[in-house]
Amino acid sequence: MNFLFASDSFKGSLSSAQTALLLEKAAKEVFPDCHCKSLPVADGGEGTLAAVISACSGHLLSCKVHDPLGRPITAVYGAVSHNAAIIEMSAASGLTLIPEHLRNPALTTSYGTGELILDAVKHGFRDISVAIGGSATNDGGIGCLKALGIRFLDRNGQELSGTGSDLMQIAKIDAQNLYPELKQTHFQILCDVRSPLCGEHGATKVYGPQKGATPAIIAELENGMCHYRDLLKELFAVDPDLLPGAGAAGGLGCALQLFLNGTIVSGIEQVLKLISFEQYLSGIDLVITGEGRADAQSCNGKVMQGIGNFCMKKNIPVIALAGSIADGAEMLYANGITSIMTTVDAPMTTEEAIRDAENLYYKAAIRMFRMLQCGMLLTSDL
Repeated sequence: MNFLFASDSFKGSLSSAQTALLLEKAAKEVFPDCHCKSLPVADGGEGTLAAVISACSGHLLSCKVHDPLGRPITAVYGAVSHNAAIIEMSAASGLTLIPEHLRNPALTTSYGTGELILDAVKHGFRDISVAIGGSATNDGGIGCLKALGIRFLDRNGQELSGTGSDLMQIAKIDAQNLYPELKQTHFQILCDVRSPLCGEHGATKVYGPQKGATPAIIAELENGMCHYRDLLKELFAVDPDLLPGAGAAGGLGCALQLFLNGTIVSGIEQVLKLISFEQYLSGIDLVITGEGRADAQSCNGKVMQGIGNFCMKKNIPVIALAGSIADGAEMLYANGITSIMTTVDAPMTTEEAIRDAENLYYKAAIRMFRMLQCGMLLTSDL
């Protein structure tokens, strides 16, 4: 038997690499003569940079940037090849960089993400993938753009700092000093969120509360975002709300598309492309994938769906090992997943499952491989 292990991380408990080690240990116990290959994967969110760099034998570059509150930090991005780089927005502008009691998207900026992009361009990279999950910001991307040379001015001609609260103050956008090499750079925006910039399903009202916004702050930011949208509509003769993923990452999805001519791509599909996933499937009998939870959202550009669909085209079966299973998980069956199993083996809290994640995952992997062994015995008797 030839297995390929390609699971997403289990947030807060197991990394993609850890799941691979546990799967190989369990597989060898049930099938001593099996051959195992592993590949870290991610969907454009947490862990994307590490997964891509590991699979591509790339390397990390460090850069002095500013975090969402403007504090100096060192962040990293990845060199995939001599021409291609990958950036995780969360490395410079992520929510986890801010203590919970300081989270306020009216005061945060995506400036650090712009600094990462600028550093990559200055290093000669002209094919840049930007994973925009996990942001702490709701600034419409103006912080990022400010770092790249675009000036946002108030009615007195003063340059704004680039935070969420600045959106309402923008009177003029001056793009004359945009760093020239950006125009020769191709940007892919790894994003599976399709929310508009404004409105009930937009950046502020859907994601603002997760970033620390109170109802009053949400109202302020929504007004500012609508004002910003109207300015962009006039500047580009395009309705930003009609752009796919415009509201992602607090509006950065919109900014990268309009100002840098970026292209929204599926996170998992771009990751599978960057890591040359297809070449790992040669001679493989079964793929094992998974993530922390299997539910209806798993079919919205997540790892299990992406790997299932890819393998389905190659007629390779896929089993998903998930931390939990909820309503809607069955939709994965139409996306190339043959079976779904859960690591949880008794009633327990989420905290208990996270605390004992390694042991639960290993025991579940043993059960899965033994079930596979049973199926093989039944087939041989037919």
